[in-house]
Amino acid sequence: MKTPRMQIKIDFRSSQPIYLQIMEQIREMVAAGELKQGEQLPTVRQLATELRVNFNTVARAYRLLDESGLISTQKGRGTFIWEKPNQDTLQTLRQQSLENLTRQYLAEAIRMGFSPQEIESIVLTSLQQWREQGANPAP
Repeated sequence: MKTPRMQIKIDFRSSQPIYLQIMEQIREMVAAGELKQGEQLPTVRQLATELRVNFNTVARAYRLLDESGLISTQKGRGTFIWEKPNQDTLQTLRQQSLENLTRQYLAEAIRMGFSPQEIESIVLTSLQQWREQGANPAP
C-alpha cells in the first residue's frame, strides 16, 4: 500500500510542542477525510526526516495517537489509520481542532500585546459580521 504524502507544517516559533502539532494535524486530516481507514502513514524516521525534527518527537506523537486508538503501529508492517471514525469521534476530532485553533489564536494575540477585552471585541464583531453576511469572514 502506498504511503500518502502528508502535508504537515511545523511552526518552530509556536509555543505548542512539535509532537502536539503533528498529532493535531494528523487528527485534522482524519477528520477531514484526507487520511482514511487502512492508509499507511510514513515511518517515524521518514516523517522526522521530512519535517526536520527529532525522531523521538515523531515517535511520541505516533505513540499518543496509537494509545488514543486513531492509528495502529504494527511491528514489521508499519503505522496505519486504525479505524474509520464514527460520528462521535469525528465530532470530538472537530472539537479538538477548534479548541486548538482557539488556543493558537489567543496565544498569538496575547503575544502581540492585545488585551483580553480587545480580543473579545474583535471576535464578537467578526462573528456578528459573519452571521449577517452568511459567509466566512475574510482573512
